[in-house]
Amino acid sequence: MRTLERVSQFVGKTFAIWVLLFAILAFVSPPAFTWIAPHISLLLGIIMFGMGLTLSGNDFKEVFKRPKDVAIGVVGQFLIMPLLAFLLAKGLQLSPEIAVGVILVGCCPGGTASNVMTFLSKGDVALSVTITSITTILAPLVTPALILLLASEWIPVDPSGLFLSIVKIVIFPIVLGLVVKKLFNRQAQASAKVLPLVSIIAIVAIVTAVVSVSQQSIAKTGLIIFAVVVLHNCLGYLIGYFFGRLFKMDLSKKKAVAIEVGMQNSGLGAAIAAAHFSPLAAVPSAIFSVWHNISGPILATIFSRMKDDKDPSQNKNDSISA
Repeated sequence: MRTLERVSQFVGKTFAIWVLLFAILAFVSPPAFTWIAPHISLLLGIIMFGMGLTLSGNDFKEVFKRPKDVAIGVVGQFLIMPLLAFLLAKGLQLSPEIAVGVILVGCCPGGTASNVMTFLSKGDVALSVTITSITTILAPLVTPALILLLASEWIPVDPSGLFLSIVKIVIFPIVLGLVVKKLFNRQAQASAKVLPLVSIIAIVAIVTAVVSVSQQSIAKTGLIIFAVVVLHNCLGYLIGYFFGRLFKMDLSKKKAVAIEVGMQNSGLGAAIAAAHFSPLAAVPSAIFSVWHNISGPILATIFSRMKDDKDPSQNKNDSISA
């Protein structure tokens, strides 16, 4: 178990490298990875099961202790990224499949990687975890509604089908994880130390599956999609930060909101696209998964060096609370 923990820690620190490496391998040799594509939903379910094993009542206490802060983060998550995706799709006149893919990843809830990035940035980790948890729980209702509202002009959208898919691949595994944790708490706590390794393997597999089945499309439109994804992600960070500033949040909270808004559950986007739209529509999610694991640590490094002028001790307090 200790060996697995060390491996998990090493792979976690070099996550972006592994995602990028296997994405390149999948692009160069698609047949080696296409067999994974039918299992994308299962892989995401494994990730969500792991999330359920790590959740606790404390993750939701912030809702009652700081409802305004949580509401700002949740609204920012489901307002900024979907609207940015829609504006980018319209403004850049993206093809229907790419437009839907960009909007799809924009409408997804926050990803668990955002919690790690908030910790590294010396932000408000408790707030970050709560926003991720709440947006994930709301996803079966909010994500299909947003996709229907923003993407239906490009392609037909089945909101009820999307709802059922998200419940099946997100909510059900999380609930199952919570039940297993309740029944086998000691074993669940022990396995939590190696869960990052399992999640990383699953995410890498999802990315390689999407890249392999869309290799020809990526060769033609990959640079355009990459540029849109980078712009979408970076604008999300920037607007998310100023969204927190608009509501006079302190620096640690602004960091958390910025990262929560900018980092998406791109695995969910890929799974939904593969199940309901097309392989090409899943490509923005796959590229987002690679990119935000590069941009996230960069932003966290920048944020960790920032100090709140109004409270010189903020940095110290953030470190203690994290």
